[in-house]
Amino acid sequence: MQSSNDRRHGAGGGPEGAVDHREAPDDACAEASPSPGYDDPWYDALASGWGESTGTGVPEPAPSSTRREPAAEPPRSAADVYLEVQRSPAFQEVRSRYRRFVTPAVAAFFVWYVAYVVAATTAPALMARPVAGAVNVAMVAGLGQFLTTFLLTWAYARHARLRRDRAALELRWDTQELTRGARGGVS
Repeated sequence: MQSSNDRRHGAGGGPEGAVDHREAPDDACAEASPSPGYDDPWYDALASGWGESTGTGVPEPAPSSTRREPAAEPPRSAADVYLEVQRSPAFQEVRSRYRRFVTPAVAAFFVWYVAYVVAATTAPALMARPVAGAVNVAMVAGLGQFLTTFLLTWAYARHARLRRDRAALELRWDTQELTRGARGGVS
């Protein structure tokens, strides 16, 4: 077992502990913990669509469906499967639903937060105005920040549950089936 400072477990501060143990890794340790980047199908998949796999710089046309018959097509790599899913209309629809909710919600909350900060710094007399007893406008607006945070979290979770989760789960299952086919049935 190796610690975070690249010394084997139990290596002290003596002269034998200062030896660099990185040149000869233990075979049992290497087999037990495979490298996370090389076997991960998302490792080479491009999220933005830049640097397409064809090398021409022109995006490949999106396939009509993510479901395919494994016997009808030649073997593909897992990275190709993930790129195919990323370009699929179903994936684009899930991303579009996400953006249609998140963009206006973030913009509205940011405007509300900046308005609170600007009002607190430029209009202290307004913020000090009492509302009820010792409670003033600044306290109400500050508590309103917490309230809108919780409301926005609730609305996001509800939107995800009602409009994205089912489609995302179907995409995940389709992707797993296609990846299983790309690996030769091993999963």
